Amino acid sequence: MSAHQDFIRLNGQRFHFYSWGDRAKPLVLMLHGFPEHGGAWAEVATLLAPHFHCIAPDQRGYGQSWSPQGVSHYAASELIGDMAALISAFGDKAIVFGHDWGAAVAYGLAMFRSDLVERLIVANGVHPVPFQNALAAGGAQSEASQYIGYLRQEGIEKELAADGFARLLSLFSAHMDMTWLRDERLAEYRTAWKGAEQLGTMLNWYRASPLVVAKPGRPVTDLPALPVDRLSVPCPHLLLWGTDDTALLPEATVGLEGFAPDLTRVDIPDADHWLLHQRPDAVAREVLRWLER
Repeated sequence: MSAHQDFIRLNGQRFHFYSWGDRAKPLVLMLHGFPEHGGAWAEVATLLAPHFHCIAPDQRGYGQSWSPQGVSHYAASELIGDMAALISAFGDKAIVFGHDWGAAVAYGLAMFRSDLVERLIVANGVHPVPFQNALAAGGAQSEASQYIGYLRQEGIEKELAADGFARLLSLFSAHMDMTWLRDERLAEYRTAWKGAEQLGTMLNWYRASPLVVAKPGRPVTDLPALPVDRLSVPCPHLLLWGTDDTALLPEATVGLEGFAPDLTRVDIPDADHWLLHQRPDAVAREVLRWLER
């Protein structure tokens, strides 16, 4: 099933989105991460579309959506506000499905706009508190996340965009299976990335984040206080995990049950961070099984 593409104004700004399925069916909002775009959901959305109306926007700073300059435009409250407006434009509530950075927005919606979220699904994404704890510990997750400091550097987008985005591609293919990103799909992604300026707005998600990443073996103990009492997920929550992920490690989800009392964890073997592309059948099967319970 091919995607329908359209534009919508959210909080006065123009956003691009992909959609699959019948608008009369329950809404699933699908939120991509870095360095993807709304079209990244095609394999999974096609499998879910007989049962749901799937919408996958290019989030702020990505693809054909509004991409303002300036790091302050990418604060979590702004990103969450975009997607709250999108849900409201299509109905009263949505099943929210996030991956990678999209999971951060999905968690934000579930925590701060619970009135809009019927259920929460996350694929290899992390709740801010367990993730910050793991990043600060100076252990394996801290080591795996050292690239965050690299991506936060001012002007690094020029280096990443050079030679047809060669450095960007090598960054993600060094330790994980990127064989899914080739031929027509690779051309599609290069078109979405456009160039260094667009890549810079995508990287502003990293720059705007308050997450503190410790150096390996050097724990950070003076973290800013988090409003833990406000960071609970009241709705049913499914966490899908590609077990070979080398960017996000299982320790980044330790303690999640304390924030999500109705949590179901499901491992997806033979998949890493890019499980949506590597095992779309398994992902869709587990989502449908969980939603039918």
